[in-house]
Amino acid sequence: MPHIVVADPIHTDGLERLLKQPGVTVDHPGNASNEPLAERLRRAHGLIVRGTRVDEALVADAGQLQVVCRHGVGYDLVDVPVLTRRRIALMITPEANAASVAEHALMLMLSLARNVVQVSMGVRRGEWRVRGQSDTFELGGRRVLVVGFGRIGTRVARLCAAFGMQVVVYDPYIPAGTIRGAGYEVAVDRESGLAQADIVTIHVPANDRTRGMVDAAFLSGMKKGAVLINTARGTLVDEGALEAALRSGHLGGAGLDVLSVEPMVTRLSMLSLDNLIVTPHVAASTAEGLRRMAWDSAGNVLDFLAGRGDRDAVVNLEVLPTTS
Repeated sequence: MPHIVVADPIHTDGLERLLKQPGVTVDHPGNASNEPLAERLRRAHGLIVRGTRVDEALVADAGQLQVVCRHGVGYDLVDVPVLTRRRIALMITPEANAASVAEHALMLMLSLARNVVQVSMGVRRGEWRVRGQSDTFELGGRRVLVVGFGRIGTRVARLCAAFGMQVVVYDPYIPAGTIRGAGYEVAVDRESGLAQADIVTIHVPANDRTRGMVDAAFLSGMKKGAVLINTARGTLVDEGALEAALRSGHLGGAGLDVLSVEPMVTRLSMLSLDNLIVTPHVAASTAEGLRRMAWDSAGNVLDFLAGRGDRDAVVNLEVLPTTS
């Protein structure tokens, strides 16, 4: 009988999907014992995690574990080589949060363009005035560089186009014809794309090639007064270089949903800047996004254990049997 452990709280719809599955037992936060998670995994065939770190120590004695599903798309907290070595599949929920994250990216663009946070705080202080000139701006007509044309980047591009923005895409792994066919301009190289963009929005995974990619050189290559948006992973950005670019006035603003260290342990000095908006990694956490991630996580594990897993949701495909 398959036994599934849900390490962290998930939406009730996803949990109910597991509990209603005949012949499956479920260990979840509502019925879990006080034993350490590693002990509870000894007889588990599947594991669903949100913020739990999955490493060698956790799965060392999980001899029956076949699949781990990450509730979301990022898997920074998962030691993929350990799972691969133990022939354990790592799955994600690729489509579940894409719409929510894309909308959050647009929200950050709009909030910076119209200085929403500062004027709202001003009203709360009793300030109510219309200046003769404004430094706010419309998104329509602005040039946006979408870095990464995956599930989220494609949605962001569509939303930006709907606002009348000039959409340029940089993704060396996507054929130029595919990008042009979707109706967008292709950046021939990253440097030229950065130099011309009013807004740069990042939608790439964190890996050995991309960590720290938004460094001093990247930022200095951006157009003076441009805005940076990051709803991907905090480790993509050199926060010291970002702060310097914001303080110098080279960047007009930045909107971040992610930081290099989460949760934040030490208050970052750049939080004092008026041209920075930071949200606490909540882009995916809409009511709809949380439900879909929980539902898809449950479905991924159930289907995998039943021998019909979705290969597109598997990160370490090398653990799967080869297909003829």
